[in-house]
Amino acid sequence: MNITSLIQLGASVIQGNSDKNTTGIPLDKLTAALGSLLGGKSGKPDFGALLSGMQAGGLGDIASSWLAKGSNKPVSPDAVGGIVGQDKLKEFAAQLGLSEESAKGAIADALPEMVDKASPEGSLLDDLADNLGGVKGLGDMIGKFL
Repeated sequence: MNITSLIQLGASVIQGNSDKNTTGIPLDKLTAALGSLLGGKSGKPDFGALLSGMQAGGLGDIASSWLAKGSNKPVSPDAVGGIVGQDKLKEFAAQLGLSEESAKGAIADALPEMVDKASPEGSLLDDLADNLGGVKGLGDMIGKFL
């Protein structure tokens, strides 16, 4: 799955969640906001940094479930600010005209699906490896979860 498809998947998850504040937002607006929220140095989502931050923040078991086969453990909306950063969370909410609570819930719904699809068979897409310093950096990061 390519980067654009991952972002669109996340937007679809948000659009289909149970929060009436997010279900009516156009898909293209959600896609743009998610792209801004998750953009790394190269403008691509930096799931490696996100997962490393989760590991450091005591959420490694949740992150591991997203990388592994099987069901994805949910992340609490309250943990989202620590995962993506408070400034990015506020920017995401403002872009979409949402409360921070709705924004947290939307991100908490989308992240597990996006990371799961970005990590078939437990490894992140090659495009994402670049954000971690190549294959060695990717291997080091995944090794932290095993």
